[in-house]
Amino acid sequence: MFRQGDILLMPVAAEAVPERLEAAPRDGRGRLVLALGEATGHAHAVPGPGSLLGRRGSDMPEFLHLPEGGRLVHEEHAAIALPKGWFRVIRQREYVPGSFARYVAD
Repeated sequence: MFRQGDILLMPVAAEAVPERLEAAPRDGRGRLVLALGEATGHAHAVPGPGSLLGRRGSDMPEFLHLPEGGRLVHEEHAAIALPKGWFRVIRQREYVPGSFARYVAD
């Protein structure tokens, strides 16, 4: 497992990745953005080759494929080297009393 701030990447076997996932577009800087920081505008992103996949109509990516490995970068965290393979993208949530769980604001 790999954690950077509120993002957790869990390695998964290719067979565990659902079919019919759509590729998420890269941002204006050519990065695969796993999560944008609402508070700072910074991003957890992969700048190199790979693909980010999710379900149609969802704004949260679910899987990351790095056929050559890569790096997870963020302006406020150290970069993390990632091996080649498939990863499930999990964003940390927090409980708010009297409300539903919400994504952690980074």
